[in-house]
Amino acid sequence: MQATVATYSPETRSGTVLLDDGSQLSFDADAFDHSGLRMLRLGQRVVMRVVDGRVTAINHIALPLD
Repeated sequence: MQATVATYSPETRSGTVLLDDGSQLSFDADAFDHSGLRMLRLGQRVVMRVVDGRVTAINHIALPLD
């Protein structure tokens, strides 16, 4: 699933993304830590894995989730 970063806190490594349908999902440090990224920026496109409405992994759109 793809989305756009709406908020990101480097201190907590968590934030929110906007889905293409306009709905918003939160992600926590565990999801971010799976990425291997050092930061996210507002407006950045990402790909993510969502299980039962919870973001379990998030990454830059050009990089794999695993």
